[in-house]
Amino acid sequence: MDVNKVDSVKTLALVARELGRDEEWLFDIAAEMEPEDGLIWVFGPDDDGGAMAFTPDGIECLINLIAEQS
Repeated sequence: MDVNKVDSVKTLALVARELGRDEEWLFDIAAEMEPEDGLIWVFGPDDDGGAMAFTPDGIECLINLIAEQS
């Protein structure tokens, strides 16, 4: 999926809940990812560090990284 044609993303918290994984552990795993892998940062007016979010391809990439860790 072309990153410029993404119409929705899921936050790290939502992906962690859907995968039944610890959010902090997933954050550490996802730290290896780049925007080309489907990882983006979402910022709002009160966000100091932003929220990690994933495109559908990013979720697939994250699942593959999880499999490599197991």
